[in-house]
Amino acid sequence: MKAVILAAGEGKRLRPFTETIPKVMLPVANKPVLEYVIDAVKNNGINDIIIVVGYKKEVIMDHFNNYTGANIHYVVQNKQLGTGHALLHAKDHIKDTFIVLSGDNITDNKSISKLINDDSKYSILIKEHPNPSKYGVVFIERENLREIVEKPKEETGKFISTGIYKLPKTIFKKIEELASQGIYDLSSTIQSVIDDGNKINTILADLWRDIVYPWDLIQLNETMIKRTPLSLGGTIEKGVVIKNDVSIGKDTTIYSGCYIVGPVIIGEGCEIGPNVCIFPSTTIGNNSVVHPFSEVRNTVIMNNARIGSGSVIKNSVIGRGCIIKNNFSSMDGLSTIEIEGEYKKLEKIGTMIGEDCNIESNVIVEPGKIIGRRCNIAPLKIIRNNVPSNTKVM
Repeated sequence: MKAVILAAGEGKRLRPFTETIPKVMLPVANKPVLEYVIDAVKNNGINDIIIVVGYKKEVIMDHFNNYTGANIHYVVQNKQLGTGHALLHAKDHIKDTFIVLSGDNITDNKSISKLINDDSKYSILIKEHPNPSKYGVVFIERENLREIVEKPKEETGKFISTGIYKLPKTIFKKIEELASQGIYDLSSTIQSVIDDGNKINTILADLWRDIVYPWDLIQLNETMIKRTPLSLGGTIEKGVVIKNDVSIGKDTTIYSGCYIVGPVIIGEGCEIGPNVCIFPSTTIGNNSVVHPFSEVRNTVIMNNARIGSGSVIKNSVIGRGCIIKNNFSSMDGLSTIEIEGEYKKLEKIGTMIGEDCNIESNVIVEPGKIIGRRCNIAPLKIIRNNVPSNTKVM
């Protein structure tokens, strides 16, 4: 059996983090989301994987160039018209029954196992969700899929489609038929299969999480950090207190006086401290530095970041390559955030900072503010509004 992973999209609602990389390559617990998907497929004995790429495809191809244990083949979707259109690009590589997954959704080995071992001709993974209206809501009759409704205006069901299917090769004929009518989404294809009288078995996923908005990285990081194998490498000086599950990469130094409460992941080649406090659900990327007397809590810090002394960062995402000087403070609390015309009310959120920003000393960022990539912020500023990419705040 082969697997097709759809990974061509950009992820506009995840900007500024997707301005230079596709959303499937955003790091969660120090590993790209797409790598979790590939691992789950490979761990179930599927070694032939077709990845449909498009936006910033080179980032994906470069990262997995040396990936071992799977035969990865890439097909390019130059224009992202829809999930059905994306899947159609893999047609020539499929000879039999296969599974299809989204590269920006994380699921577990057990869920994939249940899918591939199901005897039905058509199968779909579903998941109960507290906010089903922003997904494809599924309606079930005797464990079979009766109807799938994309983003319904009313909360009419509690189960959603994960977009993960087991399908026969004949599905491509149906996709082509709908594409000729200008219909390119996979959900419409699945509904058409049902309307033709076919049964599609529903299987409840154990774990399924996706990323749609920047703050989803914080929540997903909190979930996956608990599932990451522990490893204690590098140098841990005397006087360091480590509680619960903490993973530390090779060539990393944790200086005296640091207090770390897991679950926490610290990457390779980092310098932490002295006298730094790191609290649960924090991930620090490779080659990053957190200077003395700083506090980091429930935060994603990506690779090659520098956090100055006396800083306090909570419930935030710090992009790769950011240089943040001393006494930085990301306030956290209630905020209403506007993304692509949608307004989201969050109860406990810090700040989201794009890559390669330079933030001078004594800067405060109010809750929920998004700072774009390659921004420069002068000392003693209070950021009360979003800052677009490539902006200087003087």
